[in-house]
Amino acid sequence: MLSKSETDYLSADLSDFFELMKPRVMRLVIFTTVVGMVASQEFIHPVIAIASVIFIGLGAGAAGALNMWWDSDIDSMMARTDKRPIPSGKVKPEDALYFGLFLSVLSVMMLGLTANFLAAFILGFTIWFYIFIYSIWLKRATPQNIVIGGAAGAFPPVIGWVATSGNIGLGSILLFLLIFIWTPPHFWALSLFSHSDYHRANVPMLNVTHGKPHTRLQILLYTLVLTLISVGISFSSLGGIFYFICALILNAYLLYLAIRVYYQTEQVSLGLKMKYEKKLFLFSISYLFVLFSMILLEALIDRFQIASVNFQLTSIFF
Repeated sequence: MLSKSETDYLSADLSDFFELMKPRVMRLVIFTTVVGMVASQEFIHPVIAIASVIFIGLGAGAAGALNMWWDSDIDSMMARTDKRPIPSGKVKPEDALYFGLFLSVLSVMMLGLTANFLAAFILGFTIWFYIFIYSIWLKRATPQNIVIGGAAGAFPPVIGWVATSGNIGLGSILLFLLIFIWTPPHFWALSLFSHSDYHRANVPMLNVTHGKPHTRLQILLYTLVLTLISVGISFSSLGGIFYFICALILNAYLLYLAIRVYYQTEQVSLGLKMKYEKKLFLFSISYLFVLFSMILLEALIDRFQIASVNFQLTSIFF
């Protein structure tokens, strides 16, 4: 961890502590949580639903703050992260630690009291997994860090589902798999054009330990698996005609980008300034957002029984 004297730190304000919570990640967590809640097709009181989303979001923020506390040493070595509150000297590491611990206890306790204790247990497990399994152990130990550690980011829709239904259903497992398989190609694409950052910080990302050609191959392979899962969801209770059409279009373009990234030599990529690697990274964000939006739409169609569009693809193809 970084060691600084008391005078090295500036006076932190609320915005600095909010930044510790990784607000962009929190937005994705809140969105996928809401999708999981609605997709469960179970009704809970709107006040309980809103409170549950808030506490799950706070849990994600707690994990983000604890991650920034632990990773403050390597964050200071990477251009992508050296402006974060701790390496920039705005927040003391111990303050980030206490803040993250407080939010962890508060979010898990309040979710248990608000929704149910199974949802609270999974939230607590997710925070523990993200900090101890991913941040402290895997991230600095193995190139499979993002593969296994990606499970932490895949739990929010499961927590949302459990908060409303009280159980872990097949649909929540499919939502988990969608994010879990999406995570590696998303972050490996980022690592291809942030190679020097990870190398400088001695983080064993796949491109650092096995080289960029192998990383490009793994991106393609995971994208193929992701395509099978995401299109396959069309034929589950989560899917429908709108999701199916979007899944076909999105996966066709994602596969195109993955193939372009795979077949490009390093010399060509550098000549294009990592154009397709950056496109793949940015598009994958929209990809996940649109797919979850379509799952939300299909769930709302089912919930409000809109007869003109309320049918499953299994009734068409099987």
